[in-house]
Amino acid sequence: MTVNNAMTEMMQALEQGDLALIDQLLESFLMKELPEEIYALAEVFMQYGYMKEADRVLEHLQFLFPEEAQLKIDRANVLMELGDEDEALDMLLAVEDTAPEYPQALLVLADYYQMQGLFEVAEKRINEALAILPDEPLLHFAKAELLFETGRFLEAARLYEELHEQQEEFAGISLVERLAEVYRAGAAYETALDYYLAALDDEVKPDTLFGAAYAAFQSQKYELAINQLEDLKELDPDYFSAYLLLAESYAMTEDNKKAYAAIKEGLKRDEYDKSLFLFAGKMALKNALPEEAENYLREAIALDPEYMEAVLTLISVFTQQERYEDVVELFETLQKNDFEWITLYPYAADAYANLELYDRAYEFYRLAYTDFKEDAAFLEKYVYFLLEEGKRSEVKEVLGHLIKLQPGEPQWQEMLEGLELE
Repeated sequence: MTVNNAMTEMMQALEQGDLALIDQLLESFLMKELPEEIYALAEVFMQYGYMKEADRVLEHLQFLFPEEAQLKIDRANVLMELGDEDEALDMLLAVEDTAPEYPQALLVLADYYQMQGLFEVAEKRINEALAILPDEPLLHFAKAELLFETGRFLEAARLYEELHEQQEEFAGISLVERLAEVYRAGAAYETALDYYLAALDDEVKPDTLFGAAYAAFQSQKYELAINQLEDLKELDPDYFSAYLLLAESYAMTEDNKKAYAAIKEGLKRDEYDKSLFLFAGKMALKNALPEEAENYLREAIALDPEYMEAVLTLISVFTQQERYEDVVELFETLQKNDFEWITLYPYAADAYANLELYDRAYEFYRLAYTDFKEDAAFLEKYVYFLLEEGKRSEVKEVLGHLIKLQPGEPQWQEMLEGLELE
């Protein structure tokens, strides 16, 4: 059988997923074909995801050429895919530092250590390879990727910029998009926006549109953010993240009706995102729709009973509406579920006091006092509550804090002096 026929038969077996036939053909292939054809078959197996078969081929080639460094590196990659990391590392560490392939082995080691979260070790391997091949773009790109992942955004950006001066893409990745991402991650939003817009000139993609909108929003260019997000909705109506950012952008332009419409549209697409329900609740309040606001906030809490911002917003609504029984009901439900949040204690104390449950009110005023000594509004309510309850000595202490916070308010000093005369 000729080489071409042998490879053709193998390709047909691969496409059919016929493992028994592959195994049958492979034995003959290894025994009869030339090493370069056998190596080509290993590449085909890797391309199709037949890693066990690829390992078998490479193992055969290693038997024939035990000192060949490239075979050690290739087999190490396959073994890592198969989960045999110890043997893979042995293969890589067996590559001689005098071999031309040694930097490649170092790069594979760096990738492995990076995936394991051993970033310092990974960087050390890349630097070692760069010492050998200081002008190799692949190594500079690998280091930029590592720096990006570890949050060293300025260093990563410098390397990406240098690579971008030489070429537009690297390893199938647009360097303009990568620069946009790294500057966005480093909170250099205006620079990121410039790169996102440049990337959009090359190709319009949903992720790039969203990135541009986010960078525009953070740069306070809300109209631009809106335009990008409206385009994104047309391109991909199921790009869920777009709706919250679009609503927030409309809200920043004080167009609360459009903000509310955008967030409701988002909820039609994704009814399991608690942040959408929270923002819908806030926008309903902005549009003077308290009942709808309550419904949205309750939906957010139903999705996450410990969603603190939604709980606080709903309790604030109840307090403003003087619905103290609802405040207490929600608060006590949270307590039954072992959810304690000190921020809610002042609301609970005020609600209990208004319901004339004074012992409970006193309990939560005292619990809140430690954390709210710098909150004048809380201290004022606490003072009047203590006066009503006849707790004169405690009133003096709280008044002392109020006087420090509001030295220009004579009523607190007069009240304190009156108590001291009693």
